[in-house]
Amino acid sequence: MSPTVERVDSFSAPVHTAVAIVGGGACGLTAALTLSQLGVDCVVLERDALPTGSTALSSGFVPAAVTQAQQAQGISDSAALFAQDIQAKAHGRASPVLVEAYSQAIGPAMDALAQHHGVPWQVLDTFLYPGHSVHRMHAVPEKTGAGLMMRLHNAAEAAGVVVLTEAQVCVLYVNRADQILGLGFVRPDGQLEQLSCDAVLLACNGFGGNTPLVRTLLPEMAEALYAGHTGNDGSAIEWGQQLGAQLADLGGYQGHGSWAVPQGALISWALMMEGAVQINAQGQRFHDETQGYSEAAVHVLAQPGGAAWNVFDDTLLTFAQDFPDFCDAQAAGAVHSFSDVAALAQHIGCAEDTLRHTLASVQEGLEPITGRHFKRSLVAPFHAIRVTGALFHTQGGLDINAQCQVLRPDGSRLPNLLAAGGAARGVSGDAVWGYLSGNGLLSAIAGGFIAAHTAAHSAASISAQN
Repeated sequence: MSPTVERVDSFSAPVHTAVAIVGGGACGLTAALTLSQLGVDCVVLERDALPTGSTALSSGFVPAAVTQAQQAQGISDSAALFAQDIQAKAHGRASPVLVEAYSQAIGPAMDALAQHHGVPWQVLDTFLYPGHSVHRMHAVPEKTGAGLMMRLHNAAEAAGVVVLTEAQVCVLYVNRADQILGLGFVRPDGQLEQLSCDAVLLACNGFGGNTPLVRTLLPEMAEALYAGHTGNDGSAIEWGQQLGAQLADLGGYQGHGSWAVPQGALISWALMMEGAVQINAQGQRFHDETQGYSEAAVHVLAQPGGAAWNVFDDTLLTFAQDFPDFCDAQAAGAVHSFSDVAALAQHIGCAEDTLRHTLASVQEGLEPITGRHFKRSLVAPFHAIRVTGALFHTQGGLDINAQCQVLRPDGSRLPNLLAAGGAARGVSGDAVWGYLSGNGLLSAIAGGFIAAHTAAHSAASISAQN
């Protein structure tokens, strides 16, 4: 069923909750866990049989500043420095209001998940992702997005959070004052069920799975492989348009230039940051890999056949094998090994002399063409993974303020509609190159945390009035 808004004068349903959360990914579950800690009842409605979303398909690494995990590892950071890094990557085109709000909220959000819900964070301190001034990428022990979702889901169960799975929200019931009174959702039996509420949080991610919207809004990725969650169908945008909400940053998205084919696996960009290179079918490097994995998607897709090879050596292979996702890809046959340049050139199908010259430029120091600084030379034997560029998730959506309240074009807010994570505009600006590593999960977790506090404040006001 298409997402619709149904205008009503009044609405009642068999069940009422203070906050209805549409989407059970990292954003929705963070919001629900925060509300449970604040003593506010909520219901999470998740379309899938098990909450996974885009988070489970990601590396699961969350950038955060001034956390207890950072402090425990002796890492000095600040929200101001984090905000500076976000805006530097976005060339100043990210929403200043959200950059400040998210960079300040993510630390307390991560600490709350650890303290109150047992989510164990560790800071990855053996490499720096592009654009980050200090080590601030946090991971759960599994070092995967699926591991992060498992931890959040288990925490939600332990906290008694009500999560309705296989419940696809299809209608919002709204009165003449644009106040949402409840929603309708469809379960596997095809029956429409209803829930009344005091507020709604749209945490249902973006529009990457909506092919017509991608073709219209992100034409450069129209033919790209979509590696995100199919549930990212643009529902939040469609509801927002029907409610007269403002949309923002629709040209922003997270691509990834290291999607292994044909295995369909994400290869961590940490490999690039530690010295691997991308080589095209002609045996040449074609961009500075350290600029970021999001814009790398566009660079890779522009190469012959829309593909490239990640090339690295034994030292980097050992480094990469610390990441479970890489090990899974290796087990699936993604990694091919070669004794020398001639064998690698034959595999790629390029001229040996060209490839030899390319690899000879990979040595300690500043590489003159792209300006990349290498820590060391690559030495045989070599390893290669064939990759393509992929669209992961969008970074534009409903315009929101610092409290995650949805805004109209005139700047006024809709009465009780909240949005966060991929359903709302993010902090990457309006272009692929504005995406700082981890911005998606930053928006999801910080946004879910902020939205929960906003909803709790509103619930307290409603309770006082009654």
